[in-house]
Amino acid sequence: MNTVDPRRWQALIVLAAAQFMVIMDTSIIGVALPDMQRDLGFSPSGLQWVFNAYVVAFGGLLLLGGRLSDLLGARRVFTTGWIILIAGSVIAAAASTAWVEIIGRAVQGAGGALIAPASMTLLMMLFGHNPRELGKAMALYGAAAPAGGTAGVFLGGVITEYLSWPWVFIVYVPIGLLTLAAVPALLPAVQGRRGSLDVLGAVAVTAGIALAVFAIVRAPEQGWSSAATLAQLAGAVALLVAFLLIQRSVREPLTPLAIWRTPGLAVANLAMALLGAAWIPMWYFLNLYLQQVLGYGAFAGGAALLPMTVAIMIFMIGVTARLLGRFGAKPLITGGLLVLAAGVAGLSLVRPDGAFVSDVLPASLVAAVGMSLAYIPAMMSALSGARPEDSGLASGIVNTTYQVGSALGLAVMTAIATSQGAAEAGSVSRLTDGFQAAFIGAGIVAVAGAVLTLLLMRRPEPVTTEAGPEREAVRL
Repeated sequence: MNTVDPRRWQALIVLAAAQFMVIMDTSIIGVALPDMQRDLGFSPSGLQWVFNAYVVAFGGLLLLGGRLSDLLGARRVFTTGWIILIAGSVIAAAASTAWVEIIGRAVQGAGGALIAPASMTLLMMLFGHNPRELGKAMALYGAAAPAGGTAGVFLGGVITEYLSWPWVFIVYVPIGLLTLAAVPALLPAVQGRRGSLDVLGAVAVTAGIALAVFAIVRAPEQGWSSAATLAQLAGAVALLVAFLLIQRSVREPLTPLAIWRTPGLAVANLAMALLGAAWIPMWYFLNLYLQQVLGYGAFAGGAALLPMTVAIMIFMIGVTARLLGRFGAKPLITGGLLVLAAGVAGLSLVRPDGAFVSDVLPASLVAAVGMSLAYIPAMMSALSGARPEDSGLASGIVNTTYQVGSALGLAVMTAIATSQGAAEAGSVSRLTDGFQAAFIGAGIVAVAGAVLTLLLMRRPEPVTTEAGPEREAVRL
């Protein structure tokens, strides 16, 4: 029986805060993008690399982060990740050119790729002894991710409005230092295990993801059937196939292919990828609609998304965990993705002369409820069947699929929006046409996720775990 750590709830605050900050790093730059574009000389299509540089590095290196967490110990990797994130924040804040900014964002993403799986390993270690406590802890931890993504928009608006865009990165420095100071007292030391690192596999999967995103981003300019686009997509496929071959041939692969036999892992990861591919583009283009069409300033644009944050926190903490224990993961993931699709479909009706209360608020709240219902069940379903020694790897996989889905989804929806007029900044009507097309695309992705979950996910028997003198069960 595992020893119960009396500091576990205080430690959860540190872990949830870290998850909040890591995911917020994907969104806090949203409101600052117009100022960054002006000051650093980004092109309209190149601007999304401020977001994608972080997400590609984060998603591409999460598997490596999970493996390092298992080998070196989760607390050590968690600490190292924060040091790297702080360094990347300093680079991004000091950038005077677009390329330096992209490098800083990629370094931030690398730090986040260490923090996220290490956090999950520590959480499972602290609360895995009791399914009821684990459910509560996962609800709080899970709520930190989408809440951080949405709250980042508001905080970015405040900072951009009253300070300047470099401060959206500087804010991570004191927070990171405070987190590092709390680690020795609150987070348990976790012994690693012997093994080797599959560096070649990490390079192949990260390069493959980055090249795929790059090809999709450039496709509207180069042409989808152009030689350059086809060559880039072929190169991405070749790198990802090479990654799979490497995993089959090396003694200690980055991702042992046998882990995909874990019950529920593959389908839950598919759901997470499509959830990210629907949610992140919705957030990205809703932010642009508020500023570029409705004319909101940085602060007002961020504040307009606060109701979504509140809805996410309320539903994830107060509702989803209870529904998960009663109905299991499959109905919640399926229903959540359908509700998200309904919300995004409502946003596809935005008008050039629209208003926040009628065009944005109701649909955004519906979308937030859908996200809240689907996220935690998909996460727990992906992790529930993994062995304790593979918890870091499983966490890395599920976070990778969400982030990669987000990056690819944003790249595709940006291409769609651009083709429908979103690049014509001088025309509010054409901008709105492009944003509507992106919302429709995101809604279709959410529906596809719901259908695939309904068809492919099995409803396993309740998982029984020792918890003191009685045995408790949680249905996943």
